Amino acid sequence: MSYETIQLLKEFWYKWRSSRVLILFIVFVALFLDNMLLTTVVPIVPEYLYRLQHPNDTVDDTYKFLAKNCSNREIFKHRSYFVRHPTEFRAALNTSCMWNIAWALNQTEIQNAQRSIILQRENRWIGLMFASKAFVQLLTNPFIGPLTNRIGYSIPMFTGFVIMFISTLTFAFSKSFGLLFLARAIQGVGSACSSVSGLGMLAERYPDDEERGKAMGTALGGLALGVLVGPPFGGFMYEYIGKASPFLVLAALGLFDGLLQLTVLQPGVSGEPVEGASLRTLIKDPYILLAAGAAFLPASISYLIGTNLFGPMAHKIGRWLCCMIGMFLISIALIGVPMATSMYGLIIPNGILGFAIGMVDSSMMPTMGYLVDIRHSSVYGSVYAIADVAFCLGFAIGPALSGFIVQAFGFRAMLYTISFICLCYAPLMLFLRNPPAKDEKISLIMNENHNSFSYTRSKSLDNENGY
Repeated sequence: MSYETIQLLKEFWYKWRSSRVLILFIVFVALFLDNMLLTTVVPIVPEYLYRLQHPNDTVDDTYKFLAKNCSNREIFKHRSYFVRHPTEFRAALNTSCMWNIAWALNQTEIQNAQRSIILQRENRWIGLMFASKAFVQLLTNPFIGPLTNRIGYSIPMFTGFVIMFISTLTFAFSKSFGLLFLARAIQGVGSACSSVSGLGMLAERYPDDEERGKAMGTALGGLALGVLVGPPFGGFMYEYIGKASPFLVLAALGLFDGLLQLTVLQPGVSGEPVEGASLRTLIKDPYILLAAGAAFLPASISYLIGTNLFGPMAHKIGRWLCCMIGMFLISIALIGVPMATSMYGLIIPNGILGFAIGMVDSSMMPTMGYLVDIRHSSVYGSVYAIADVAFCLGFAIGPALSGFIVQAFGFRAMLYTISFICLCYAPLMLFLRNPPAKDEKISLIMNENHNSFSYTRSKSLDNENGY
């Protein structure tokens, strides 16, 4: 191999490693795997815990008896499905059993009723387990933001991968509620590292506001895709292969992302050229709190469409307007959910809800970086820690309290209350239309409709830098 070829290969390697698109892909995959793990456990944990706590349940005995006395062996093979679908179970018995089915129906219906009561009681504890990830992430975020300001984004990003990998394997091999709870909780630490570092890295690599909006929308599309794929993937793998199988697949995908990070990011300490504003300073900024609040208050296919559609579009129509419309749509969709009389009736309100949340998230994430640019120093770790804290508050409070609230006040009353809160919060987005810049050395030039902006140097800044 000639010297020129080696030099070309080296040049290609360095150019490939420094590609912003590759960084975006790494963040996309990290958010995708994080949220896929988040939702993969949802269809698995309730059923799995029920089997752990009731190993001698008579449901299996009933289906074994039916399998011996019916020509249709699929009844036993797919007993978990028939437990949840009594109508299909009755039809299967009618077509495949030659004797009176009254006894079987009576037994299974009684067992199904008992099982439903037990699962309803367990829902509160399962909700707390699901919320543990968000609570731990909530506690971890304030430390990750300042840490990224000191050592850079690559080490926390890779640390997030390692912790997520451990959490995934713990889910795969755990056989108790305590271990499942632990796996869910430590996932929160990994999520805090990945999300804060990933979004901060994108904000740094995409300084242009329009490009940043597109990049954020693409990265959040990974989040949406993970939420979309997780439940059906987890349910299918658990039903037909086994409880460990979906988590082993996720672990393998996570290992790929980790190797990519090692190759491209090459984790190491890198100091920031400008010392960022402290977390306390950012929390005191009312405009940042306003943007974070929109992330706290606000499916999946619509979310995926919304984030990718309104990532670039919000820059043109105004991110404050995009977010305000999204909040109004969330309020309307929440009213429509309890009005549904069937599963199909939930499609439209849930579609609107996902679409609207996508509008809010794809608008507010770039806005958080923009507010730091014009009101503080352009260091993004702490501000995205605040955004992630707001996001986690919703995921922590929702699962932890919803079971108790529904039991006390009802599902309809809970959704109507949240709808009213979103409706009242939406007009506050007007304050984000043209927030004042604190740094006198940067002037923000808005167009006539305040929909786009660009940065220009002031004369004092040019003089300081010799321009």
